[in-house]
Amino acid sequence: MILRPATRAELPAVLALLADEEQVVDPATIVVTEAYEQAFAAIADDPRNEVLVLVDGGPVLGCLQATYIPGLGKGGAERALIEAVRIRADRRGGGLGRELMERAVARARERGCALVQLTSDKRRTEAHRFYASLGFARSHDGFKLSL
Repeated sequence: MILRPATRAELPAVLALLADEEQVVDPATIVVTEAYEQAFAAIADDPRNEVLVLVDGGPVLGCLQATYIPGLGKGGAERALIEAVRIRADRRGGGLGRELMERAVARARERGCALVQLTSDKRRTEAHRFYASLGFARSHDGFKLSL
């Protein structure tokens, strides 16, 4: 298994993972709009952002986005924000999610981050148990404002 930054050619596979958590979506059916192209390019060009993919010589098996946030707390260290964590629906339950997250945490640690944070939809109770099993603790209530 390899965790590495996604390539532009893998953008449809990443979008397919994000399109539906419950079933496998064929990347060939994904329409990559100009907005997706621009967002991917902006992430790829920003040293504080990356879309990471988990691969094993075949299709993309998992992905996440990591954003490294500078801050004055924690002694001026960066923190890593992990979002959009997905594992292919037909490959869940075999430890890939754990491997994806453990490697992402290791990557943040190597970068010098003082903490890793994430949010998860309140309805995803299985995901909450999974994150807790990795050592993540509930520490804050999150708020969002759609614009």
